[in-house]
Amino acid sequence: MGYKDWGCWGLVQNYFTEQNFGFLKYNVSHNGGTVQNPIDFPDLDAFRKNSYPKELADLNSILELIRHEFSELPQLFLIGHSRGGGIALLQSTNPIISKIASWAGISYIKERSPIGEEREEWKRTGVYYRENGRTKQKMPHDYSQFEELLANEEGMDIESFCRQSIVPTLVIHGSDDTSVHFNEGESIASWLKTEITIIEGANHTFGSSQPWLEKSLPTHLQMVCEKTIHFFNQ
Repeated sequence: MGYKDWGCWGLVQNYFTEQNFGFLKYNVSHNGGTVQNPIDFPDLDAFRKNSYPKELADLNSILELIRHEFSELPQLFLIGHSRGGGIALLQSTNPIISKIASWAGISYIKERSPIGEEREEWKRTGVYYRENGRTKQKMPHDYSQFEELLANEEGMDIESFCRQSIVPTLVIHGSDDTSVHFNEGESIASWLKTEITIIEGANHTFGSSQPWLEKSLPTHLQMVCEKTIHFFNQ
């Protein structure tokens, strides 16, 4: 969603590469950014057509590319934050994935769409808008997003994939997350039959913000990285 270069995710990448992990971070194909401007949203035509199924297809394309590029498949670890956490959890039954780390991941998808009269208005007009808190842009959402979701509803059921999981998964959530409440993390952990790791006092981005001018990770995000490395190395 345009966050590949946002905040201090570059420092997160450095943290993992210094621990001898290869690290790939990417923007989804319809995130509204461009190669020239990956953080903001100059391409709103693409953004309005984005959907969860498209984002899952993007990840599947990357995994398929890895299959072709490596003669011997390496261990593959997925880290997903927020919406990306939900997309990562949809790989819970994929046998080529070694482990997953959900950082403040969402636990449901369909229910995040407008409901009731708002949904009917969305269908009637074909588009609704939400303001981006940082850029103040009116972000368009085409009704085709919801239609794609309905057409792929079974493949978007995070709970179902978690309950059938064959992939060891670390669930991390901040206690003070106001964007994705830690109750969602608790639900994910219960479906996976694992424990949730709560970072006390942490917000949704674990202390990161845009722009990030420091040369080190915020304390809470440092803790998240350390716990994730420990889990991957177990």
